[in-house]
Amino acid sequence: MFALIRLIKPLIIVFTVSLLAGASPAQAQFAPGIGGGVPTLAPMLDKVTPAVVNISVVSQAPEEDNPLYSDPYFRRYFNLPDQPQAEPRLSAGSGVIVDATRGYVLTNHHVVANARKILVTLKDGRGLDAKLVGSDKGTDIAVLQIPARNLTGLPFGDSDALRVGDYVVAIGNPFGLGQTVTSGIVSALGRSGLSHEGYEDFIQTDASINPGNSGGALVTFDGRLAGINSAILSPAGGNIGIGFAVPSKIARLVMTQLIQHGEVVRGKLGVAIQDIDSDMAASLGLDDARGALIAAVETGSPAAGAGLKPGDVVAAVDGRPVTGAADLRNRIGLTPVGSQIELTVRSSGSERTVKARVSGS
Repeated sequence: MFALIRLIKPLIIVFTVSLLAGASPAQAQFAPGIGGGVPTLAPMLDKVTPAVVNISVVSQAPEEDNPLYSDPYFRRYFNLPDQPQAEPRLSAGSGVIVDATRGYVLTNHHVVANARKILVTLKDGRGLDAKLVGSDKGTDIAVLQIPARNLTGLPFGDSDALRVGDYVVAIGNPFGLGQTVTSGIVSALGRSGLSHEGYEDFIQTDASINPGNSGGALVTFDGRLAGINSAILSPAGGNIGIGFAVPSKIARLVMTQLIQHGEVVRGKLGVAIQDIDSDMAASLGLDDARGALIAAVETGSPAAGAGLKPGDVVAAVDGRPVTGAADLRNRIGLTPVGSQIELTVRSSGSERTVKARVSGS
C-alpha cells in the first residue's frame, strides 16, 4: 500500500527547552568545473541556495488537543498529574525566500500548522523569528515574514511552461540534515486526486525528496522557482522517485491573497464540471477531449449570466488552454473575486468566447 506523505520532519517527540532566542525554464547552463570541461550546476546553486531556508516549528503537543486531559477525574483514574504537563514538540521543514525586500518566505501549510513559534535558519547560519502572515490548507501553501536584512530571494519561474523531461533540482532540509540539493526531471504535470484536501495540480518529479523537504524549492536549471515541494508517494516513508510540488503559479496566486487578506477567498463561476473522454467528445460533436465539460449551471451565477449551458466545454481561460476539470477548478478557485475572465467555449463543433465576472464562494 502506497501512502501520500506530507514531508514535515519530526526531530524529537517532546521538546523541553523553549526557543528564546515569469520566465520560462531555460536549457541547462553548465559551467566548467575544476580542471575544465566538467558539467556542474554549482554556479547556479551558489546564487539559488541562499534563498532556501530551514524552518523549525514549535507546535502544540497532541495531549493538549484531547479534551479528556482537561478532566481531573480522567487524570486521577490514570494516575496523571493534576495539571497537564504536556510540552511542545519541535519539527523541521523548509522554506523559500521569494521577496528579499519585504522578507516573505513561502512554505507548506502543514509545516506551520498549529505553530506556537517559528524559527527560520538561513544558509549563513542566522536564526530569525518568523511571523505567520497566512496559511491555506486547500493548496498547502503558507507565507511567513522574517526581518528583511541582507536576504537573497529566489525569482519565480513560469510553471505553466514546464514540460515533462525538463531538468529540475530539489533543495530543502531532508531528515533535518541541513540544506541538501538533489536533481532529476519533471516526471508528470497536472497530477490531482492524490488526496481530498483541496486544490491539486502537482508537478511530479523524480528528484529525491524526503521528510523534511516540505516547503523547499523545486528549481529549474536557469535558477527559477518552479514549485514548492509538498509530498511524496511512498510505501515506507522514504523516497522512491515519486515526489510532488505545488506549481509556482498556484503558490504565487495564494501568496498574493494571503499577504493582502490573510486568507484565500475562493473564486466561483457557478458550474458543476467533469472531465471528457473520447466517447463523450464524439457524442458532443468535438474533435478531441480537451477542456472541462459543464454538467450543470447554477441559477443566477456568473456562468448563467455569461450564457453558459450544460454540454458546453470550457477549452481555455484568458487564452490559456484548460487541460481538464481539475485545472479549471483550480484556476477559477484561485482567481481574485471580482475579476473578469474570458472563457473559450466549444459546443457542437463551434467555438465562441464569453466573459464572466468571478464571484466569491
